[in-house]
Amino acid sequence: MYPNLKKSFVLLIVLMVQLSHGQKQQLPEWRPGFLDIHHINTGRGDAAFMVFPDGTTMLVDAGDMSETHPRTTSRRNAKLVPNRSKTAPEWIVGYIDQFLPNKLERKLDYALITHYHDDHFGEVDSLRKLAPGGYQLTGIMEVGTLIPIKTLIDRGFDYPIDLTNEQVQSKERFTKDAYGMVPTLEEYWKFIQVQSKQAGLVNEALVIGSNNQIRLQNNPKDYPGFSVQNIASNGNIWTGYDDTFYALFKKGEYPGENPLSNVIRIDYGKFNYYTGGDISGIDGFGQTDMNALESYVAPVIGAVDVATLNHHGNRDSQNPFYVRTIRPRVWIQQNWTADHPGEEVLRRITSKKLYPGDRDIFSTIMLQGTKDVIGGRLDLYKSQNGHIVVRVYNNGDTYKVYVLDDTMEERKIISEHGPYKAR
Repeated sequence: MYPNLKKSFVLLIVLMVQLSHGQKQQLPEWRPGFLDIHHINTGRGDAAFMVFPDGTTMLVDAGDMSETHPRTTSRRNAKLVPNRSKTAPEWIVGYIDQFLPNKLERKLDYALITHYHDDHFGEVDSLRKLAPGGYQLTGIMEVGTLIPIKTLIDRGFDYPIDLTNEQVQSKERFTKDAYGMVPTLEEYWKFIQVQSKQAGLVNEALVIGSNNQIRLQNNPKDYPGFSVQNIASNGNIWTGYDDTFYALFKKGEYPGENPLSNVIRIDYGKFNYYTGGDISGIDGFGQTDMNALESYVAPVIGAVDVATLNHHGNRDSQNPFYVRTIRPRVWIQQNWTADHPGEEVLRRITSKKLYPGDRDIFSTIMLQGTKDVIGGRLDLYKSQNGHIVVRVYNNGDTYKVYVLDDTMEERKIISEHGPYKAR
């Protein structure tokens, strides 16, 4: 028997024996040509680590809600996982270290912050440690101190209001903000300044309409079908043509952080993936809001294979027009509280009246309060807990979804789904 064939046969037998005994397996190592999207669950907010087909890396968000808030420590919110021996950013970096391909330099080529809320970029408090550069360690600031970031992309600071302006900062909505967005931004600006000098970090605002701001860094010519399309930022929305866009908000008009979220679509051959921070599409009376971000971006996003739920699946998101327009095969819910998802959101994303065909839903965590409300609809989920990995194969033709154990540092496979065929 040929040596390589014999080795493969032995490995297959070992794998079959392990599976028959219920032993969990590690996620097979990334290889060139794979697109990996890891939705990391820490219980403290969003974080998605990506390895592009040529080994270019990106982290989208690094949520880190403060442990000093009653909501964070209550039964309403998720626990810090896998345990409290490390901070959420330390767990994120540990995850990256485990799944960063061995041959790649230990760095993040890109980090993208969708908007300035604690569950997306961090929150300062009296318990945070100080970095040698004098800034507090939280969220993306702690991640970027532990692992170098080459390019840090956010929504900028001067539109629709100038967040660096002291008069703006003195407004009541910021001075009485219980979650300290402005104080956290001040630490974020210190972090950028220090890391720019020490590690060469470059900070940029998302360029609406661009498909080469975030690009392959290693072997781009090998993967001409890959791109990251910037859809929206600060309420400025790509028209779908060239790099032109239009604005929903005027200078000086501040609708809150969520509608200002950065929105992107990742394309790899036939495969399309969407993520858009905390934009929403349902008004205060529970009706479809055709003037909200979801309604405007949906036609530009178009149909996708995989989509993350906007605003964690909060009841103000996933309006019917939006759901019908992007109609993903796979929905991914990144959440941390019993509010996620709204039961009515689940009705919309599973409705065959809005769009036909199968769809699978995966959640990073489902709290007991949510389960009690949703009841029998829990059966609509393929998975209710764990890190969710989308792995795209064959130049974007097929993909699988792996759910990894978030209770242990080994992060072994709990379940495997697919293969799905990209549309």
